[in-house]
Amino acid sequence: MQVKVVLRNLRTAPRKSRQLVDVIRNKNVAEARALLEFTVKRSADPVLKLLNSAVASAVNDLHLEESNLKISEIRVDEGPKLKRSHPMSRGRAYPILKRTSHIMLTLEEINPKTEVKKTTEKKEEIKKEKTISNKKESKVKKPKASKK
Repeated sequence: MQVKVVLRNLRTAPRKSRQLVDVIRNKNVAEARALLEFTVKRSADPVLKLLNSAVASAVNDLHLEESNLKISEIRVDEGPKLKRSHPMSRGRAYPILKRTSHIMLTLEEINPKTEVKKTTEKKEEIKKEKTISNKKESKVKKPKASKK
């Protein structure tokens, strides 16, 4: 089971964010958290928030164990550039590009459970049984109400 989360428009350059992301790639969640908490980089806090968000959604929505999760993929892409100018002498202006990043994080189970498949199969069987029983009930003729 995979959990994907995205952080868009982070106001740090992708080049600087990639340095941090390379450190935590293919680590389990506990190791990655420890590394992010003690890393002195500007993008460490937003990436840690992103990781915590992914873990929370995996635990609450998909009922996965936190200790059984690892970072299978983390990618930093370039976001939109903010275009600014720096005033120079004689009325000139030099362009400044303030770069932004998009970070995509994917968590995956270390040891996937087979029970998840069984529960989905059971749900499908229950749905089939309900549809069959509904069809049988619809075939049975109901007495008509008498008109007065």
